[in-house]
Amino acid sequence: MAEGGENEANAKWLDAHYDPVANLFTFSSCVALADLQGDGENKLIIGDLGMGQYNSKLKVYKGTSMVSEHALMDLPTGVIAFLMDTNEPRTPAVAVASGPYIYIYKNLRPYFKFTLPSLEVNSVEQDVWNQVKEDKIDPLTVKEMLESLRDKGDVPLSARSLRYLMLEPHEMEPFVSLHKLQPIKRQTVITCMGTLNKNMADEDAVGCLVIGTESMDVCILDPEAFTIQAKVNLPSVPVFLDVSGQFDVEFRIIVACRNGNIYIVRRDLKRPRHGIELNCQPVGLVRVNKNIVVGCGKETLHSYTQKGKKLWTVYLPAPIMTMGLMDHKSKGFQAVLVALGNSELHLYRDKNLINVTKTQDVVTSLCFGKYGREEGTLIMTTKGGGLIVKILKRTAVFEDKDTSPGPPLAQSIKLNVPKKTKLYVDQTLRERETAVAMHRTFQTDLCRLRLTAARAYAKALEASSAPVSADQAQPLKLNATVQGIGPSFKLTLNVQNMSAARPAVDLLICLLYNENLYCIKRSFFKVPMLVPGLIYPIETFVQCLSDRGISDTIKVFVLRAGTCSPLLTAHVNMPVSEGSAVG
Repeated sequence: MAEGGENEANAKWLDAHYDPVANLFTFSSCVALADLQGDGENKLIIGDLGMGQYNSKLKVYKGTSMVSEHALMDLPTGVIAFLMDTNEPRTPAVAVASGPYIYIYKNLRPYFKFTLPSLEVNSVEQDVWNQVKEDKIDPLTVKEMLESLRDKGDVPLSARSLRYLMLEPHEMEPFVSLHKLQPIKRQTVITCMGTLNKNMADEDAVGCLVIGTESMDVCILDPEAFTIQAKVNLPSVPVFLDVSGQFDVEFRIIVACRNGNIYIVRRDLKRPRHGIELNCQPVGLVRVNKNIVVGCGKETLHSYTQKGKKLWTVYLPAPIMTMGLMDHKSKGFQAVLVALGNSELHLYRDKNLINVTKTQDVVTSLCFGKYGREEGTLIMTTKGGGLIVKILKRTAVFEDKDTSPGPPLAQSIKLNVPKKTKLYVDQTLRERETAVAMHRTFQTDLCRLRLTAARAYAKALEASSAPVSADQAQPLKLNATVQGIGPSFKLTLNVQNMSAARPAVDLLICLLYNENLYCIKRSFFKVPMLVPGLIYPIETFVQCLSDRGISDTIKVFVLRAGTCSPLLTAHVNMPVSEGSAVG
């Protein structure tokens, strides 16, 4: 983008805050905005991955400063603020998905911990570890038996067995001594999380947590007892969720999975419906109104309807790092935010690129909404751990035109084609039933038209009334031009010999006209030898004798010396004289 366009794009945003050393490493799924204290000011909630294995924390920001910090046991995969009851004041709880657990915080204090149910353990694997517990088999035999179970692949192995297979021979004995007395279990982890309103469509309605797991399940949890109310198994591991509707009425969950497909889960469906098959892995999913916008790994952005019909595709200049929805409710404006690997933030409305913002670093997470008391706030974290806060200007207006180079916007506008009327349908049916007869009638009329034209042309050639000679020995061509507005006109006759190599000699030109109306200074010419291909102009002057505003035709004859019939004839229609012949 040109410098002027970049300044115009950045002029729509105010740079509220930038902290390059905030040490925030997170993703868009771990960022949320919520009024945690009921004072009308939204706080920023971030699930920070940290720098090391045990450095994960839940951080809460107010304005530009951190007001709360909580340690997490494992890396967070999702942070959601939701209302779990109807008690006053209506302060939301914070749910943090981490490993197989969901930690619930109320008033920024630990409230509840939900644990995913354990999965089925392979019975043969259980017998192997029971024998290890009783010291009946040695560590190398254990490894061989676990490898054979892994290769069969009927039931996946537990995390303990998979970790054991990665050990060196000298590390097996201490590992067995440490874990052999502990019961074996197979636990899944949470991959994505969302919220679903329970029975109302209001913004402050009670919400149910929707989670996707590594065991290829989508579960809906009760907001009070935190039990699994509904569970649907998917063909692949879910990675992105988008939820709409109410659990008690009707809902739709759009799930992007690791196998490159998008599935639709609905209340009335026992199995997920296969909706969309992508050409590569999804890296982002956003729902705008009733359409789905998916970012893919091949630097492309696709849009689909909820029934799986593809609407458009946009090719991007760099890989997609993260995506988010820009929903400005006060202005009724919705668009898709796409952060790219070239440190640019693109804003798309439908397929039109309406804004490009250059950032200080590559953006890894973004969130748009109300922060503090400012409605249009965009919060971003960068690859280097920085924090960027931008505020949308109240006077900012996004035009519905594409700022990227390419075909014009009018090319993508659908034509207003009228609906098929009954007359059109009846005409179509008639054409189908009598197609042969209609074709024969058309061919007959076409032959008659060709015959009439050929007869008229032959008659003109026989009468020498055409400006082209019919004599093959002397092919000539004549055209005339009239210049002037009257009463005096200049008449120019252009004669051309159309023969390939034979010159034309002994030719005469005679003009026939109404002597009561016109007076021609010279009406008879002896034409010089005509060389083939050259145009010879012959000029004379015509004087109009009448001031009544009438005109007539002057006939031009090209003759050969010694013959009585002309070689060709041209009729020159004289214009009406603008002046008077009498001075």
